[in-house]
Amino acid sequence: MTDRQAQPSFLSPRVLIPFTIITLIWGSTWFVIRSQIAEVPSSWSVTYRFLLGGLAMLAAAKLNGQRIAFTRAELAFAGLIGSLQFTMNFNLVYEAEHHVTSGLVAVVFALLVVPNALLGRIFLGNEFSRRFVFGSAFAMLGVALLFLHEVRADPSSASETLLGVGLTIAAVLTASVANVMQATERARRLPMMSLIGYSMLFGTSMNALFSWATIGPPVIGKSLGFFLGLGYLAIAASAVTFTLYFGLIRLIGPGRAGFSNVLIPVVAMTISTLFEGYRWVPLTMAGGAIVLIGMMIALAPARQPAA
Repeated sequence: MTDRQAQPSFLSPRVLIPFTIITLIWGSTWFVIRSQIAEVPSSWSVTYRFLLGGLAMLAAAKLNGQRIAFTRAELAFAGLIGSLQFTMNFNLVYEAEHHVTSGLVAVVFALLVVPNALLGRIFLGNEFSRRFVFGSAFAMLGVALLFLHEVRADPSSASETLLGVGLTIAAVLTASVANVMQATERARRLPMMSLIGYSMLFGTSMNALFSWATIGPPVIGKSLGFFLGLGYLAIAASAVTFTLYFGLIRLIGPGRAGFSNVLIPVVAMTISTLFEGYRWVPLTMAGGAIVLIGMMIALAPARQPAA
């Protein structure tokens, strides 16, 4: 059975609705993260985000009647996901934003669709049509144009840009491994909300230990904006979206679900246009259009054979 046959159409409401919510929320997080790390060291900011998010996930799991009690083996599995997704991935992303603009980080993170698709093929046996491969390659061309513009616009030095991009690519790889783990049969046998909640809390404990060892005692922001941003990142951008995103991975596979990250830079730039005065230029308009066309090609429903 092929990947396309086994999975529902992208236009199905149970795929399209969560995909849209994920893309819109995550597309708005980049400049919120920027404001967080302006007040609090990035590793402590990540710690607070997933402490709140993990507690919210376990509370939601309890309210929904999901199993909370995990065996040691199940907790170890959750801990591995937490170390990859909620410790290494996010610390790398937050640190990258100290060296390059949030727009450049968002564009580089769009590459997630590539390792997601490759690892899904290797470890899960997902198969992709020529349409998906061509559409993905076309979308990556659009990402390359966005990347070129962001590099030109980034005020960082060449060494700072290289470091920021390198940190983001490392974050992409850790996130991709965690994404594929969420699509395995072992993960499918576990209640998803509980699994995410424990993964976030394991990530929190590792983040807290790392923060205390490298920075010192906890640092708390003082502005109202910091706490509002933290609440948004913990609940909307973590508890809600990771539930939808990991559910989407289980439903349509990590490769196709990863296309949300290809659209996120376009959403981030659109939000920046509305609230930060970002101005589109021919290069970004062309890149955004190519990304959208590539996504439509890659995720279009397969043609049904004539009867």
